[in-house]
Amino acid sequence: MPFDDDQHSAHNADSEGSGMHRLSLQDRLDTITARTRKLVQPERLAPGEQAVAELFASGIEDHILPVGASAPEFALEDGSGRLVRSTDLLALGPLVIDFFRGRWCSYCVNELEAWRAEYESLRLQHALLIAISPQTARQNEFTATQHELPFPVLADPGAHVAEQFGLVYTVPPYLQRYYRSILVNIPFMNGEPSYRLPLPATYVVAQDSTILFAKAHADFRVRPEPVEALAALPA
Repeated sequence: MPFDDDQHSAHNADSEGSGMHRLSLQDRLDTITARTRKLVQPERLAPGEQAVAELFASGIEDHILPVGASAPEFALEDGSGRLVRSTDLLALGPLVIDFFRGRWCSYCVNELEAWRAEYESLRLQHALLIAISPQTARQNEFTATQHELPFPVLADPGAHVAEQFGLVYTVPPYLQRYYRSILVNIPFMNGEPSYRLPLPATYVVAQDSTILFAKAHADFRVRPEPVEALAALPA
């Protein structure tokens, strides 16, 4: 398994002592990366490393929807098939949006669990949180149930909402082949064949739809800390 998709590596990293849970999110992710690089041959990791380098070189990070822009309106289904509208959420308070690739990505799972730990603090600031992925609603429901997430996990078929935020790329053919070789079936998880994925990204949106915080990285192993986003919420 590669470093980005090895659920067993993530589980082992989280299981080896309670100290992992006291680390920052990025420290936890760095620990997963270091342990996976120690366990997996460099040639097995090479396709993922190449894809990260190419995505970074594409300049995609410079084209995400920035702070100060107006967030697009959207309506997406949660795991039970209920339509969730961004306008309804923003009528209740500022909104934190976490875009993630899928439940097959151990880094994404760790980030979702970090947000689970901060959820009470977020609600005390009268904010709401949603997670969005291109997975099917059923896969998102599995994600929410397995990781006991207290916030909605919404399906973005074809990553069209993520595209409006400037986050979308297509997995290159060589990495598609590699994913298939290790039984990471992204078309099955997403319910469509495009191999379009979002950059993992965190947005904070004010009630008037103004973006207050925007962070996305071409390297999926790098994520903003939840406390950074919480600090951007209106006082």
